[in-house]
Amino acid sequence: MKIAIYPGSFDPITYGHLDVLERGAEIFDKVIIAVSYNCNKKGFLEPDVRKELVKKSVGHIKNVEVDSFDGLTIEYARKQGACVLLRGLRAVSDFEYEMQLSQTNSALADDIKTVFLITKPEYTFISSSTVREILLNNGDISKFVPPPVEKFLTSMVCKI
Repeated sequence: MKIAIYPGSFDPITYGHLDVLERGAEIFDKVIIAVSYNCNKKGFLEPDVRKELVKKSVGHIKNVEVDSFDGLTIEYARKQGACVLLRGLRAVSDFEYEMQLSQTNSALADDIKTVFLITKPEYTFISSSTVREILLNNGDISKFVPPPVEKFLTSMVCKI
């Protein structure tokens, strides 16, 4: 069984993330979308909230599991028996960072490969930080995130 790990902060998950995930799920037997937790970084949403929103957003994809982790992605991938790290590219600006990350992971575990999927053109401009910016300025985020995420985030902002 070919298992891929799709790691990220998903703070929050967007339609761009889902695009990469759905296409990755067509290629691999199982994809684990792994919400990363870094105790040195303060996220917008708590890790458990991000994980729950991801679960609510990916239920329609049968061969996808949702998990969370901290530490090195490559170590998490090993523990899960994964042979691939799945990464999304939106624009050329993502490439340099992702290439460095891929080469570092390869140096740590050359048996785990990185596969890049380029998002569809309609998602190239969507990022979690853009969604947060629009949200915090009372803009409409419904075009950028799945309904469970939009519902949660707009209710959260109304309470602030």
